[in-house]
Amino acid sequence: QVQLVESGGGLVQAGDSLKLSCVASVLSFSDYAMGWFRQAPGKEREFVARISRFGATTAYADSVKGRFTISRINNKKTVYLQMNSLKPEDTAIYFCAAPARYQPSTQYSSNYAYWGQGTQVTVSS
Repeated sequence: QVQLVESGGGLVQAGDSLKLSCVASVLSFSDYAMGWFRQAPGKEREFVARISRFGATTAYADSVKGRFTISRINNKKTVYLQMNSLKPEDTAIYFCAAPARYQPSTQYSSNYAYWGQGTQVTVSS
């Protein structure tokens, strides 16, 4: 079983930066690819970014490309989401997620087996 705990959310102004963290309670973190998703009020959960098991491959939603960076440190069992140039439309609950062991990360939430509780990010204009 994989437990994921996000942190780092908060209330910021447009143009500010935030760095989200997600710590995994798992024996071998490098066995898992990781992803970040978000869900705004009244909207469906959407893909934000994903990273392969050792960080060699990353991918981003078009809406965040060039502003957000996903990274991981396996010996800290942590995945990060650096968010720069935040916009009010980035306001959402942000979730980290992991697919089943050894499975690749994708942009589809249905491919993910484990989810954190989420951290709120609010960007004021």
